[in-house]
Amino acid sequence: MMQTDVKSATRTTDGTMVDQPTRVKGILLTTTSVAGSVVLKDGGASGTALITLNTPAVAEMFNALLPAEGVRFTTDVYVDVTDVSSVTVFYG
Repeated sequence: MMQTDVKSATRTTDGTMVDQPTRVKGILLTTTSVAGSVVLKDGGASGTALITLNTPAVAEMFNALLPAEGVRFTTDVYVDVTDVSSVTVFYG
């Protein structure tokens, strides 16, 4: 098994989080008092949704750890946020 350094990127709006192929290993969300969602896509705004997280209507922080080697993104990591204050992905 190959080990890589784990890095992080944070966004508060839709956009590219990581501009290269990578594996997402964890996600940290800060939600609002309105139900929302976070969609991580491979291939930009019109790319394939690989991870979708729906958030409750409560202002709080949530942590999602992804098992094993994480989720592989072959192009880039694009985030689409709806009623979420911020998204941090841990990747490597």
